[in-house]
This record gives sequence, C-alpha cells and structure tokens, in this order.
Amino acid sequence: MKKRKHQTSEVSEVYKAKTSEVFTFHIGPIPIYGDTILAPMDGYSDWPFRSLCRELGSALSYTEFVRAADVLNRPHYVESKLAYTEDERPIVYQIYGSNAEEILAAALYLREREPDIIDINMGCPKSSITNRGAGAGLMRSPREVARIFETLTHALDIPVPGKIRLGWEDRQNYVEIAQIIEENGGALVAVHARTKEQGYKGEANWDAIAEVVQAVSIPVIGNGDVQEVADVKAMKAHTQCAGVMVGRGARRNPWLFSHLDRDEVTLPQVEKTMLTHLSRSLEFYGPERGLILFRKFAARYLSPYELPADLRKKILTREEPGEFKELLYEVMRGSGTRRSGR
Repeated sequence: MKKRKHQTSEVSEVYKAKTSEVFTFHIGPIPIYGDTILAPMDGYSDWPFRSLCRELGSALSYTEFVRAADVLNRPHYVESKLAYTEDERPIVYQIYGSNAEEILAAALYLREREPDIIDINMGCPKSSITNRGAGAGLMRSPREVARIFETLTHALDIPVPGKIRLGWEDRQNYVEIAQIIEENGGALVAVHARTKEQGYKGEANWDAIAEVVQAVSIPVIGNGDVQEVADVKAMKAHTQCAGVMVGRGARRNPWLFSHLDRDEVTLPQVEKTMLTHLSRSLEFYGPERGLILFRKFAARYLSPYELPADLRKKILTREEPGEFKELLYEVMRGSGTRRSGR
C-alpha cells in the first residue's frame, strides 16, 4: 500500500493553540518535539485514529504492531497496519518475533517502506504471543534480546528502540533488559510499568521507570496509568523520563495530546473530531467496515455524557454513515449531552 495522501483537518487547531510547553529529546539523530506519545495498540492505533492523535499533538506515530513472520510470509495481511501519511513523521513501525534472523529479515523488508524508526515489541502480555517467546515473552531470553539489537542496529541505518514491560512476576528484569538494549545500540527504551501477569490491571510501578532512567543514558519513555494532563506532569517529575506514552487513556480523550483534560473539551470540538475520525475510517476501510470499526471509538467519545440507554444503543448500532451523522448531530445538540461526572 502506498503512503496515504495528507488530509488537512481542523482538529489540529486545538493543538496549535496549546504548544506553549514543548519538551524535546532525540531518538538517535531524530529530534522529537512534544512529551506525549500515542502508544501502539493492536486494533486501535490504526491510521484513522493515529493520524488524528498526531495532529492533536502526539509526538510520534507508532503503527499497530506486526508479527515478523506475517511481514515475510503474508504481507497482504499487514498492509493496512503499515499505511501512513508523510505529515505523521516521525513514523515508527513496531514488530514482534522471537529470533534475531526472522526479525532482521522483517525489518529489512519494512525499511523499504521508509519509516523513520523500527521498534521491537517486548511488552505485549497476550499469552498467544508470549507463549511463542515474543512480546513480553522475549524478556525471558536476554541473550536473544542482545542478538536482536546487535543485529538490527548494525544492519539498519535508522534508530532501533524497544518497548518493554517490567518482566514477569518471577523475573522482573527490566533494568537488565534496558541495559542490554543500550549496550547493543538501541536508541530508546519505552517502559510499560506493569508485569506480564498484570496485563493492564493494577497500579503501574513508576518507581521502576525511574530505575531505568537512572540505569541507562538513552532516552526513556514511561507508560502506565496516564489518564489526565496532571498524570503526564507527575510521571515526568517522578521518573525524569524523556516522554510519556498514553494508551487506553487516549481512546477516551485524544485531546490529552493537546494538553486538554476531557472536561475541558467542548461539545463542538467533540463533534468535529468524531466526524473527522469517522470520515477517515470510512475512507480507509470502506463505508461498511469503516463505520463498524469506528463504533468502539464513538462509544468512548460519548462516554462522559448522560445519554439515555436507548439513544446510546441507537447511535452505536447505525449501519449507514449518513444515519450515524444525522443522529450524532441530534445527540450533540440535544438535552442528553450533560456530562456524567466520570
């Protein structure tokens, strides 16, 4: 798939108004402007949502992760995950696998698509992935981690960072893995401050992020329990990390990248962003699939409001884009849009 043509959008105006405080660091030679980054999320950080978050202020564009074996053996399967627009740069492709040779072959294939950075996923906690020795499962094999980074950093002419977890409950080796990444040429480490077993539950251990910051000289990005603007500032102050990665919190509030908490976002801004997102989803996936995939985002956009259950169900089950837009217009201007306080 070719890189997509740039589409302009008024949502970027929100970001333009909130750029008085910008934190800058480097990933290898690449300068990064901004301190908040949309996390790569399977099924969520696709082009429609990712490009929207980039315009709102996300400092990088991480694609959804792709399996090295799929890149090599069925590239058509990952085509949609690899599409990006030039205005999203810096673009980060994230891949996962369990051995250096396969990951290198996949990385060399992906390099032809001209990303700015290729990242190694060592943070996914899904058993279907970790049982193969990939994702967080790779953290159980420090020697293989070293081989992967040594091999890729010698073969590629772009930075190779890694995203990790704390490890497993019986082996929380996050400092060791971070140091291995640095020692073998890795340009950055992003730390999701939970163990494999925690998944996305429980409290993130920000102290662990601070330990990694102290243990390496490459930039560290923190990830975990960031829901509000204050959380971004608190994590940076607590850990001294270079940037903050936001995952689930961004699905409800992509305006966080514009330094806006959800209760600061006006109804017109919500409506405009939803319509822009829907338009991109329809263009990217087609009318039927585009609307279906947009519904999960629409549910989160509307979650702060006290919509009657029947009205909420009605708008989230529309099968025609025109019907959805008409009902959204009605909802946004109706009495059912009072904030719920959540």
